Formats: sequence, structure tokens, C-alpha cells
Amino acid sequence: MKTLQQLQEIRDSLKSTIAERQEGAAVAAGDPRLYVLVCGGTGCTSGNSKIIYENFKNQLAARGLSDEVKIILTGCFGLCSKGPIAVVYPDGAFYTHVQPDDVAEIVEKHIVGGTPVERLLHAEKDIHGQLKSINDTDFYRSQRRVVLRNCGVIDPENIDEYIATDGYKAYEKAVTSMTQQQVIDEIKKSGLRGRGGAGFSTGMKWQFTHDAAGAEKYVACNADEGDPGAFMDRSLLEGDPHAVIEAMMIAGYAVGAEHGVIYVRAEYPIAVHRLEVAIAQAREYGILGDNIMGLGKKFDLELRLGAGAFVCGEETALLNSAEGKRGEPRQRPPFPAIKGLFGKPTLINNVETYGNIAQIILNGADWFASVGTEKSKGTKVFALGGKLENVGLVEIPMGTPLRTIVEDIGGGCPNGKKFKAAQTGGPSGGCIPASLIDTPIDYDNLMAIGSMMGSGGLIVMDEDNCMVDIAKFFLEFTVDESCGKCTPCRIGNKRLLEMLDKVTKGDATLEDLDKMEELCYYIKENSLCGLGQTAPNPVLSTLRYFRDEYEAHCQGKCPAGVCKALVSYKVDPEKCIGCTICARNCPVNAISGSVKQPHEIDPKKCIKCGVCASKCPKGAISK
Repeated sequence: MKTLQQLQEIRDSLKSTIAERQEGAAVAAGDPRLYVLVCGGTGCTSGNSKIIYENFKNQLAARGLSDEVKIILTGCFGLCSKGPIAVVYPDGAFYTHVQPDDVAEIVEKHIVGGTPVERLLHAEKDIHGQLKSINDTDFYRSQRRVVLRNCGVIDPENIDEYIATDGYKAYEKAVTSMTQQQVIDEIKKSGLRGRGGAGFSTGMKWQFTHDAAGAEKYVACNADEGDPGAFMDRSLLEGDPHAVIEAMMIAGYAVGAEHGVIYVRAEYPIAVHRLEVAIAQAREYGILGDNIMGLGKKFDLELRLGAGAFVCGEETALLNSAEGKRGEPRQRPPFPAIKGLFGKPTLINNVETYGNIAQIILNGADWFASVGTEKSKGTKVFALGGKLENVGLVEIPMGTPLRTIVEDIGGGCPNGKKFKAAQTGGPSGGCIPASLIDTPIDYDNLMAIGSMMGSGGLIVMDEDNCMVDIAKFFLEFTVDESCGKCTPCRIGNKRLLEMLDKVTKGDATLEDLDKMEELCYYIKENSLCGLGQTAPNPVLSTLRYFRDEYEAHCQGKCPAGVCKALVSYKVDPEKCIGCTICARNCPVNAISGSVKQPHEIDPKKCIKCGVCASKCPKGAISK
């Protein structure tokens, strides 16, 4: 077991190096080594970042540089669309789109020769023509990394590096200088709201669990992140697992629980592995278990793997699944704070919520509350996806305008396309139209315009997206993921999807749109859990802001040209040069014509795949 003094010695020995990595600056003065940080998140791993990591080790070993250069496989840097990523310190050279074969060149030219490989650098210049530091670039400049402060900075499988960032110091502070109630009061005062979707006061949730009768209580972490396009929680677990462990320890102390459960979906193998490593290391150091750090407290953790059911993101369905039962929601009340895991009082927060806890305890509630808006304090992590130049993981202060996220951080829509809408909250959220792009992003503003924060997925759409098709996509997802326990969700959403399908085929009437809207409100008001209650949101928000597109579909036209039943491809004989490219690429032989003569498309054979239009060199084929 490590004593408090030994933990402080670890902090003192590594703190300056880690702190300067976080600032994107040079490593500690007097440290003779170079550091190469390679992204080990899921996105970059799929792009062979582990091979890149091994190639660095092999190249350096072959040159006898293993002692002078330290290679670290870290978590997500955030700029996922530019991955795989590798960063070299003290230079701060941020290499993007790195391939295994590029490693030898980086080692030879940069690490040995001292000259960065310019073709791989993520480089932006200021008005004087000087290269900006990575933290001053468009993607990072508007961000404030609190939850993600260690992701892309430390080795997530090295507990010493977490300790060097003041890791486990917040738990020490809570246990040695604060009562349970003082810890809860600090969380209340911070204004932290649950980052899992509903935005309920975290401090009040802790208070309810603390006040619940019973000697045995549990602390649970909801890491069952199931929204399409969402990867915030996964990335935090992959890049900084100890932050969640420490937060659960603090929560356990505050509410009177000695056992915690992290429920994480099995589809996150890297996150699961790093949690297993982190828990084992914490036990080895005496940070988990009996008599933690010699402070006389007890707390331990275990993992429970989910099978990928979206409904298990709902806290009572999660509890059922964690107990080995069918993952379906429970009737509430009683709430989990009163009767949760195995019938005992249970505190449940999601990964990102826990990611804020240690920083609040260390820096104080006022520090946290100084960021954000009056009713939405702190920062919010978003998985930024869709039609953007910069896709990835971002953390912004609450109240940041959507325009800043889309245009500055995201880099705008590619290929000169116009921004059309942003979907927040995944299948439970709604679409924000371009007319509201200056809306500050916080809980109340999103609710006011018919959307919601959700867990943090933010998907951007451009002029080529059909909003009716988008609503249908999300509704198909929720219909498929419904547990079937209650009739409004099981049957109501199915009927709603059928009506939406009629719209996309051009078979609906304007009266059908009114019936759809009425059914949406019935489902919202009568479903048992949050999945059913929020499932109609994408339909309602698109009806509210894009009703003209629905009406156009009722008249047999899809303005974006996406809904296949309403699309037909035609050849302009004036533009067609008879090159035969379209005919040769058609997968169903629906195009006929002679060389150098205008071609024709047989509408009965055409499957409307669009290959012909994309291949035509003269733009002679259109919808």
C-alpha cells in the first residue's frame, strides 16, 4: 500500500512534466528526454495507431534511443477526423493522418535530425505568418478541457501519471477535511447537473442517497453510452479511467457506500481493458479496498458488462441488467436513491458527471460555477459528427453558441455546402435549424427550442440532408431498441414510424401530418421511461422547423433528393457525350445507349443508387 507521503512523492517527481504536456508546451526543464504521445483511442486504433506505437518503439530501439525518447500510448486528442495522431514534445509537433510507414521518417528527420516533417503537421499560421501552438488553433481555441484535461496527455494505463495530475488528492481532501454533508453541499453549490441527459441536480441526487435509510448502499456508474454517433464516455474511460474511479470513491464516502459498480457496454473493449488495468493498479496501491491510503475508509469497484441494449442507458433498466435480469425499466417511484441495486439505496451518475467531481472538490464549487451560465454550470463534452471539416471530441463552456461549435471548432460544412441543422441529444433530442445557429448551448435554451442536451452527441447536417429522412432514421433506432414493456412506446412508436414511412414514399396527406403530431404527444405523455417519452422528439422538432419539407413529400417531392421513392434520375441529352461511363458503372444495367450518343435510364430497372450521377464527367445526369 502506498502512503500519502509516497503518493505526494510521485506527484512531485512527475507533476511538472505532465502539467506542461497539458499546456501543449515543452516538457520539464532539465528533462533530457523527448516524449512521443500516440493516440490510443478507439478511432485512431482502428487506423493502426497500435502499429504506429510499436513502430516508434522498434525504430528508436534500432537507433539506441529508447532511453532518450519515451513513447506513450495515450487517450483521445479530440481531433478524430485527423487521426491517427502522434505528438512530439518538447517541440509540440502535432502530427495528423500518421501511417505506420511514416514513423521511420518522423524518427529520422525530427527526432534524430531536429526538423519536423511538415507534410504531416497540423499547422495553422497567425497574421504574422508564424505557426500557432496547437492550443491556439481553431479546433482547440474555444474549448475548455476540464473533464478531458488528461485525455491525450497521460498514459491511461500508468497510475503514476494520473497521480501526477493531483490524482486521488481530491479523495484525500474529502476524507480528511470534509464531512459527508460538506462534500454533498460542495457538489450542490457547484451547480453541476447530470450529464447523462435529463440534467438533474447532481448534488440533490447525492443528498437523496445519503438520506435514504439502510446500512448498505451502492454507487453506480452508467457507462452504457448508446446514442448513435456518441463516444464521449467511451473516450473518457479510455483516456482517463482513474478520474471516474476517484469520483466514485468520493461519492461512496459522501453517501455512505463501500461498493461501486461500473456498468459499461461490452462493445467498448479498450475502455473495459483500461478500467480493468486501472482498478487493478488502484488495488495494488491500496487506493481501492480496505483502509484506503491508511485513512481508515473502505471502497471497492467491479465492472458489469452490458450487451448493447440502448434502453439500458435508462437508470432503472441498467439496474435490472446489472442484477442479471432483463434490461427493462422499473416503475418509479421508488427511485434508485431509495431502492436501487439489489433493492438497496443506489447513487447513479454517468461517466462525464463523475469526470467533474474531483476537480470540483480540489478547486472548489465557486471555481466550477464561474464557467457556464446561470442555470447550466461548467463545461459540456460533445461528440461532434456529421457534415463538418473537423469531427471529434470537444469540450466547451456551457452557453457557447452553436455557431462557434459548427463554424469555428468544427470548421464548417465541407465542399462549400450550407449548414442546415444540428441534431443534439441523439434519438431523444431534436433538430436545431440554421436560423437558430446563434443559440447558446445549455440545458434550458435547448429545451426551449424543442431539443435537449442528451448525453452529448451533436450531429451536423447540410443542405443535402432530408430532414424527414433524418427523423425516420432516429425513430427506426428507437423502435428497434424499445424494450416493449409499455404499450405507448412498443405500439405507438411503431405506428408513428409507419406514418413517417408513408411520408417518405409520398403517400401521406397533410391530414396525416396532424395525426402524426397528435400521436407524438400521446407517446411522450404516456410512455413508462425516458426512451419512449423522448422518442418522438426528432419528429416533433423537424415538423416544427421543417414542415415545408414534410408538405413537399406529401406532394410527391423530396427537396433534398434523398427519399428514393420520390427520386428519379434523368439524362440531359444536350450534355451527354455518350462516353458510356454511366452504363458501365450501373449495378443493374438500367442505362442504355451507343457510344457518342445520348444515353437513357430505364426507370423500371433503376434502383436510384446515384452511382451514374456521381460518375458522369459532364454532369449530364440529375435527379
